[in-house]
Amino acid sequence: MAAIPRTDADSSWWRGAVIYQVYPRSFADGDGDGTGDLAGFRAKLSYLGELGVDALWFTPWYPSPMADGGYDVADYRDIDPRFGTLAEAEKLIGEALDLGIRTIVDIVPNHVSAAHPWFREALAADPGSPARERFWFRPGRGERGELPPNNWRSQFGGPAWTRVTEADGRQGEWFLHLFDSRQPDLNWDHPQVRREHEDVLRFWFNRGVAGVRIDSAALVSKDPALPDLPESGEPLPHPYVDRDELHQIYRSWRAIADSYPGGRILVGEVWMPDFERFARYLRPDELHTAFNFDFLSCPWDADRLRASIDTTLHAHRPVAAPPTWVLSNHDVTRTVTRYGRVDTGFDFATKAHGTPTDLALGTRRARAAALLTLALPGSVYLYQGEELGLPEVEDIPADRRQDPMYLRTGGADPGRDGCRVPLPWSGTVPPYGFSPPGSAAEPWLPQPTDWAARTVTAQQGDPASMLELYRVALRLRRAEPGLGDGPMRWLPGPGEVLAFQRGPDFTCLVNLSGEPVPLPDHTEVLLASSPLSDGMLPTDTAIWLRANGR
Repeated sequence: MAAIPRTDADSSWWRGAVIYQVYPRSFADGDGDGTGDLAGFRAKLSYLGELGVDALWFTPWYPSPMADGGYDVADYRDIDPRFGTLAEAEKLIGEALDLGIRTIVDIVPNHVSAAHPWFREALAADPGSPARERFWFRPGRGERGELPPNNWRSQFGGPAWTRVTEADGRQGEWFLHLFDSRQPDLNWDHPQVRREHEDVLRFWFNRGVAGVRIDSAALVSKDPALPDLPESGEPLPHPYVDRDELHQIYRSWRAIADSYPGGRILVGEVWMPDFERFARYLRPDELHTAFNFDFLSCPWDADRLRASIDTTLHAHRPVAAPPTWVLSNHDVTRTVTRYGRVDTGFDFATKAHGTPTDLALGTRRARAAALLTLALPGSVYLYQGEELGLPEVEDIPADRRQDPMYLRTGGADPGRDGCRVPLPWSGTVPPYGFSPPGSAAEPWLPQPTDWAARTVTAQQGDPASMLELYRVALRLRRAEPGLGDGPMRWLPGPGEVLAFQRGPDFTCLVNLSGEPVPLPDHTEVLLASSPLSDGMLPTDTAIWLRANGR
């Protein structure tokens, strides 16, 4: 077990941490098979130490058929052989701690893989058997059970039910899957399901992880009656979103986390427009933090961003939880691409192929957004490749795409592969150092041929690069006592300029107007996302200032 020290400061590390999201398949390939792995990651660990992050969040690294990028888990107590071994993961956790970097693992409580032993047992069992009670098996509707049990739809498109062929060859019951058909939903009314996940938490805490990120945290509980959704409007209470029973589950998890030293944390993926209900998950005996998707999906607009920041701070204040800020992750269009479009927000429902993008404009705005995000109160999540300014890869050939969002919609949805393309480390042609020299295997997703200027090697030491902007910003953030967790105060300024103060003398300005604006009184320019123009702050630029004391 990797030892995590316990002091008051250590126990609250998460309140102002910068947490780097690792998508293991795409970070670094150590064995040359075209897929990222733990050996590749461990060889690059010093890069993250130099970047200046406080923790790592690994998306699922467990044994999986990879029907949904590892979110179809077959075994929670091991590492997928494509990534390495459990012993390697334990070494990684310890090596990261030696650099002062904690590790967070991903838990997927809503469903398992169709390859999980429980589901295989359920398929082999008869209808009504105890093995099927751990899932949502139901007879179909219609004269011969040919219709799904209700009208629920998969998050990935198509029905949320699949009919099974029973052991005797008959068409039989249907099982629920809110995502892909190879991801059957678990029945959280079953005590064995609850005990199993509590044991999985202990398994990873015992190996030194500092926390767990909870996938689809608001979807876990279901109305046992499985009623139809109405044709229009959201039912209250919803049959599978944000049900009150969830809070009992997360209270039991919190008790487990609190029984370990060093500030072990629970982080929820909670997509929810109702901020009052969102905040309930962050009560002192439930989750520590939850992702702020309102900010992630917000357009590049001063009024909208300020409203999102204010609403977020207001929602967190009653429960004394720190906000989280995130610009991108493995599910959404990369920031430099999104910010270069006419519609700079993000919505799964409006994603489309061939949307025009001005990458120079998007990059300029992404640089400004980085300084904005890192100056706000609370913790920050940084998705791998954002520090390199990587764009969305939108021309992946159809036969190389793997995302079920793309496959289940027949290509109508471009899917999420474009933000999951392997990282470029060095060199001028693919695989850009992602795999060892001389490797015959291509990366599991193809890299663009024009990424030479975006590699780590190309950006290191270049003060104008995105990588150096992040490195300097993270170093300043760690050194500034007013940054991280704590209060902020809005400052007066033009309507399309965001200006706020942290601590006694730190000021952040972001100019979203169409014209340069003057700087306020200050004693020092700490960092700017783009060069100043005759002492003025240009459009789509952010700056950190040492203000005159006030």
